[in-house]
Amino acid sequence: MATGKHRTTKRSSGGSYTSTVSTVVFVCIFILGVWMLTSNSYASSNKSTTRISQNASFRKIPIDPPAFEDNPGDLPEDAIQPDDGSGTRFDHQATGSNETKPQAESNMGMEVDKQSHVQKEVVEIKNTYVDGVLKIENITGIQDHARNSEHQEKRIDKQTYMTNGDKMGVVTNEEQDISVDEQEKGNANDMQMFPTGKNDKRGMVNDEDHDITEDEQEHEEMTIDQIKLKKEKPVESKTYSPKEKRKPDTNNTVIATVAPTKDSKVVAGDGTTIMKVDKSSSGIPMESSESKKNWKTQAGQSDKEKERRHQGRGDVTEMADDHRWELCNVTSGTDYVPCLDNEKAIKKLVGRNHFEHRERHCPEVGPMCLVPIPEGYKTPIPWPKSRDKIWFHNVPHKSLAKIKGHQNWIRVTGEFLAFPGGGTQFIHGARHYIDMLQQAEPKIEWGKHTRVVLDVGCGVASFGGYLFDKNTLTMSFAPNDEHESQIQFALERGIPAISAVMGTSRLPFPSNVFDLIHCARCRVPWHKEGGKLLLELNRLLRPGGYFVWSATPVYRKHGEDAKIWIEMSALTEAMCWELVTVTKDKLNEVDAAIYQKPESNECYNGRKKQEPPMCKPDDDPNAAWYIPLQACMHNNPIGDIERGSKWPKEWPDRVQTPPYWLTKTQIGIYGKPAPDDFKADYEHWKQVVSKSYMSDLGLNWTNVRNVMDMRAVYGGFAAALKDLKLWVLNVMSTSSPDTLPIIYERGLIGIYHDWCESFSTYPRTYDLLHADHLFSMLANRCKITPVVVEIDRIVRPGGNLIVRDDSSTIKEVEKLLKSLHWDVHLTFPKNKEGLLSAQKSTWRPDKYATAS
Repeated sequence: MATGKHRTTKRSSGGSYTSTVSTVVFVCIFILGVWMLTSNSYASSNKSTTRISQNASFRKIPIDPPAFEDNPGDLPEDAIQPDDGSGTRFDHQATGSNETKPQAESNMGMEVDKQSHVQKEVVEIKNTYVDGVLKIENITGIQDHARNSEHQEKRIDKQTYMTNGDKMGVVTNEEQDISVDEQEKGNANDMQMFPTGKNDKRGMVNDEDHDITEDEQEHEEMTIDQIKLKKEKPVESKTYSPKEKRKPDTNNTVIATVAPTKDSKVVAGDGTTIMKVDKSSSGIPMESSESKKNWKTQAGQSDKEKERRHQGRGDVTEMADDHRWELCNVTSGTDYVPCLDNEKAIKKLVGRNHFEHRERHCPEVGPMCLVPIPEGYKTPIPWPKSRDKIWFHNVPHKSLAKIKGHQNWIRVTGEFLAFPGGGTQFIHGARHYIDMLQQAEPKIEWGKHTRVVLDVGCGVASFGGYLFDKNTLTMSFAPNDEHESQIQFALERGIPAISAVMGTSRLPFPSNVFDLIHCARCRVPWHKEGGKLLLELNRLLRPGGYFVWSATPVYRKHGEDAKIWIEMSALTEAMCWELVTVTKDKLNEVDAAIYQKPESNECYNGRKKQEPPMCKPDDDPNAAWYIPLQACMHNNPIGDIERGSKWPKEWPDRVQTPPYWLTKTQIGIYGKPAPDDFKADYEHWKQVVSKSYMSDLGLNWTNVRNVMDMRAVYGGFAAALKDLKLWVLNVMSTSSPDTLPIIYERGLIGIYHDWCESFSTYPRTYDLLHADHLFSMLANRCKITPVVVEIDRIVRPGGNLIVRDDSSTIKEVEKLLKSLHWDVHLTFPKNKEGLLSAQKSTWRPDKYATAS
C-alpha cells in the first residue's frame, strides 16, 4: 500500500455534507492502512518467485565465515557493478533469507519508510526459475546494509528468511506461484542459484536443531569447523555400526555463480558454508597443447594402456536414476582391494614363483558395489597419537600381533592396537635404529641431505613413522601377504604406504628419485636371477644415494646366510655400488650394510665383464606402468642439465625451487617456460590453500592426516600443505604429462596410477582426496561411476573430497555422491569451471550384491 505526502491545499469553508463524509472515510482508510503496516509482515508485497511447499520446515541458521574464495574471472564490468553503479553485488542466495534491520533505527516516518522500502526491494530483487535455474537479478544496496547490521542479533524465525540486508518480508508456508513474466527476465551476467535436490527451495533447510547464540553473533569470523565442533561429540567416542542408516540430505548443497567482488559472500542453505570471492584462488590454466608434445606419458609406453585408450568411456550418463547400491559380496569383506583380491584372475595364473599372485590383477570393469564398514568402526585417532595406537575395530585383525608381537611390531591392548615402534631388525625401537644409521654414515643427514626414502617390505611402517621426527618422508610398501593387513595398519597409523611387491614388473615410480632405499629383513631375494630385483632398486635410487640393507646375511657368517652375503657382495661390486660401511647396532644386536650408488659412469665403462649388462638405449628408465623388469642397468645422467646429475637442494629449499634441469626453452604444462610454469603453479596453490581450503570448505584440518592429490602436476597442492602435520601422496595419472620426477625433486612423494583401475590401497585409508580436473581428463577413457565408487572405498567415513572441474562434470560427480549419501557441502560453478566439497557419511546399503 502506497502512502502519499500530506497535501496542504486550501479548501472552501462551506464544504458540503458529501465532502465531510468523504473526509471521514479517507481518514478511516488511512488509519486502517497504518494499522496494517504496523501489524503485517509484508508477505504480500515481497512476492517470492520460489515455489515453497506448505509442509516446508525451517531451522535457525548460524552466520558462518566465508566458505570459498575464487578468481572472479574475466567477467564484464556490468556483471560486477549493480544496476545503479553505486556498489558491489552481494550474492545471498543460499539461505534465500532476509535479515532484520537493527532495532535502533529511528521511528520517524517508519510507516512510510517501511512501505516504500518493501516496494524498493521488490523492484531490486527478482527471482525466476528458467529451465530449472533460480536467477537473482538487480541486486543493489545490500552491502552497506550488511555492514550496518554486522553486530546485530541474527535470529531466524521458522517463517522468515534473513540476509545481510534490510528486512525484505516474511515468507509464509503457503505455496506461491512463479510469475511467467519474471521467468523471461534471465540475464547471463546475473547471479544464479541452482536447486541441487528435489527439496531444494532457495536453500531451505529442514533441521531445527541449531540456534544462534550471542557468542556466535559476536564471532562471525570463527571457522566453520569451530561451529561444527559445538555440535559434534568428542572424536574418540564416535562409533559407527554398519547397520547404521543415514538419510541423504538433499538440502545441503549450494551452487552459485558469484559476481567478482572481493567482499561478496554466499550463505549456504544449511547455514554451514559461506563463500567469499577473491582473486587469490583463480583457476590455473588448463594444459597447453604444446605440453602434450613436449612431455612423455606413462600410458604412451605401456601396451596395456594403448589397448585401453581404444576402449573409450561410453555413455557419460551411465547410472540409472533408480540404481540401487549394494555391498560387495567378496571374500575379503571390509578389506576389499579390487586389483589385489581378483580371485578369478589369480586362479588363472600359470606360476607364482615371482609373486605374480601378489601383483595387480584388476577386473575388466571397475566394481559397482560398496565396501562394508567394520562393526564398531570409530573416527581414527589423530596424529601423532595414532603412531602409537589405533582403534582395534577399525582394523580388526589379531594374527599379526601373534606372529610379530615378540618383535614389538604390534600388540592388542583392550580396544586398541598398540605399536611399540619395533621391527624385526629393531626390536627395541626404530628411533634408536635411525640414529645409529646416521652415526654410521653422517652424510645421510636425515631431513636435509636425505629427504625422500623408500622402505621395502616395511611391515607396519614404524621405520617411516619415526623418520617424520627427522623431517624425512618415506614411501613404504609391502605385499598383501600372510602378514595380514600390514599396510592397512600403517595407513591407519597415519604413515604413507601402498600395497606392492617386488615381482615381475617395475615399481610405479620414476628413475633416480629416492635419496635412500631401506630394506630391513624384507625377505627379497636380491641376489637371484642376475640381481633383477636389486637392479630395479638401482633404477629408482638417485646417483649418490644410499641403500641400507639390514638382514641376517650381513652379520651371520654361516650356512645359507654366508652364501647369500658372498653373492650379494659380488653383485653389488658388479653394479659399482660402494660398500660404505657395515655398522653394528649393539642395542638391537643386528648389523646393517650401507651401500652408495655411483654418481658417474666411469665404473660402468671400466668393468672387465659387462654383467649386469647396460640397458638398451631405447629402454626408458622412467617407464614404469606395467613395464616388465629387466636385468640391466641404465647409464647415470652426467650432463649439466640432465635430471639426476646433481643432488637436489637441501630441504626445505628444494620444495620451492624449480629443478635445475627445467630450462626456459622447455614449455611447461600450462604453456609458460617450465621454470615460470613451476613458480606460477606453486603460487596458485599457496593462494588457494591459504585463502580458501584452510577456512572456507568446512574441513577440520586437525583431523586430516592422510591426503591424496589424485591428479598432481607439479605437486603445488602438496607443497602448499608442507607446514601442516600431514602428508600428501601425489598421484601422476598415466595419461598425463609425466612430471612426477619434479615432485620427487621437491622432496615430496608420488606414484603413477591409472584411475580407470582401482588404487593399491585398503578401504578407509585416506582423510582427504583432491581431484583437480581429473574426471574430465578421464572422459574419453573410462566411465566415471567406478571412479567415484573407488573414491568411496578409499575415503574414511567422515573424510572429504574436493573436486575442481568443469561445471557439467561437477554436476555428474555431485549426482553420484548424493546417490552414495555423501554430504555435498558446496558446489560452486564459475563460468564453465566449478568446485565441489563433500564429506563421506557412514551410510551403507543393507543388501549384498549377488556373488559372481
